[in-house]
Amino acid sequence: MASRNHSTITEFILLGLSDDPKIQALLFVLFLGIYLLTMLGNLMMLLVIRTDSHLHTPIYFFLSHLSLIDLCFSSITVPKMLENLLSQKKTISVKGCLAQIFFVLITGGTEICLLSVMAYDRYAAICHPLLYDQMMSEQQCMQLVWGSWGLGFLDTVINAPLAMKMDFCDTYIIPHYSCELPSIFLLSCSDVSTNFLVMLCSVIPHGLTTLLLIFFSYVCIIFTILNITSTSSRNKAFSTCSSHLTAVIFFYGSAFLRYFMPTSGSPPELIFSVQYGVITPMLNPLIYSLKNKEVKAAVRRTLGKCLQCF
Repeated sequence: MASRNHSTITEFILLGLSDDPKIQALLFVLFLGIYLLTMLGNLMMLLVIRTDSHLHTPIYFFLSHLSLIDLCFSSITVPKMLENLLSQKKTISVKGCLAQIFFVLITGGTEICLLSVMAYDRYAAICHPLLYDQMMSEQQCMQLVWGSWGLGFLDTVINAPLAMKMDFCDTYIIPHYSCELPSIFLLSCSDVSTNFLVMLCSVIPHGLTTLLLIFFSYVCIIFTILNITSTSSRNKAFSTCSSHLTAVIFFYGSAFLRYFMPTSGSPPELIFSVQYGVITPMLNPLIYSLKNKEVKAAVRRTLGKCLQCF
């Protein structure tokens, strides 16, 4: 086994989404458009939140970090997917594959933490409005954000050393468009039981804990809203949560369905991977801008300022 190390296999083949050249050309155009919209939408959100003083509040502070993560999350896998859609040699180096996995763990782990932090922000705003400034002080917001990034890095620190010791010998085909931790377990000729157990004990509890925090936050929010007598106030409270709930459903729904399915390259598995890894980063800025009057007004003000500059 000592001779069977990473030097035996230096690159993997990513089968991608289709082997039909005509479909690959269509997919390239489609995903290039999605990627450009993702970059444009999230950069616009970062610019608007940064420059408009009306959006210098905790929820938009968290949203700016969510946009930054979506930029990074999409850029980890989509450019390589676009390259392989145009190339006959659809390969990725072992080191490049491991790098993809590690950065996906960081950004994905941080994103689910941020979504739970944003749920806590909505809980504080609706259930404890008089204590909101105290509960979501600037120092508290910074701690929550850096804590989210820290937990994302923790997933990588726990899983990376074991993944780097894996041996790859014979099988080198990944039935996917990107590298993910469960996918490379099937390619290893060494014992991956420890790797699998560590992944289950780090990534799964991380996802389930944050999901439970979101769930209990919204249970409290719903009970508080139902006790509001004014219909207009009740509708306003619901509207402040709708964008966040939509983002949570898109990301968590597809990510959990993907990771609870066996890694086989089946169409449903690929669809769910595309949903949370490619589509959701594009949709998040649209969800928060189209369903939020404050953001739409801020976008108009920012565009007005840019036009005046020119």
